[in-house]
Amino acid sequence: MDRKSLAAAFPATVPVLMGYLAIGIAFGFMLQSIGYNFIWAFFMSLTIYAGSGQYLGVSLLSTCAALGTVALMTLIVNFRHLVYGLSMLEKFRGMGPRKIYMIFSLTDETYALLSSVQAPPGVDRRNFYFAIALLDHSYWIAGSVIGAVAGALLPVDTTGIEFAMTALFIVIAVEQWEGYKSHLPALLGGGATLISLALAGRENLLLPALGAIVLVLLVLRDRLEEKGEPAGPHCVKEEEKPC
Repeated sequence: MDRKSLAAAFPATVPVLMGYLAIGIAFGFMLQSIGYNFIWAFFMSLTIYAGSGQYLGVSLLSTCAALGTVALMTLIVNFRHLVYGLSMLEKFRGMGPRKIYMIFSLTDETYALLSSVQAPPGVDRRNFYFAIALLDHSYWIAGSVIGAVAGALLPVDTTGIEFAMTALFIVIAVEQWEGYKSHLPALLGGGATLISLALAGRENLLLPALGAIVLVLLVLRDRLEEKGEPAGPHCVKEEEKPC
């Protein structure tokens, strides 16, 4: 990765920077409040790097949950990341050893960016994608450490603070809605989620909704690829030819 790729990637990651600092700080506050200092925050964010999973981890640590419970709950909450990795295999082709990190780093927000952003002309797209993933990861680590340090120095009531992550993803979803001509994927995802909510209930909707979304997207893949270009007259495809 070169400085040119980092410079090109940074503007695209600014929304994630602002969001990750906020929700990372919130996570650090929560972790500190149950007795784990900034060192734990750093290594959890470095090696786990799953926002909702780490928020869940705070609850599991505070209740001394059994390892079996931890494994099951983590699988349920982060199951969607398996889908993220599978859907990006073609996009990450040719990235060599970096592919492992790219799949590991696919948080909701990084996945949303990589699904829509295009490398500027003259910038290697693989280095560009890697820079985005690396920058987002660094933002999350920084926010977590800042929050844990601040939590040790300042008394903070963390009630409801976990909603910051939901708010960030809503912002990114709105940006994607506005940036794409076709809203069919978003509508399909929303419809599948509502049906799953009605049939399975709030506590069990995640896995059925994800399964239905993946199935529908596979069936309609060709149609979605034809209509999924970003809106606007200046979009550039991965091979850097004008759309």
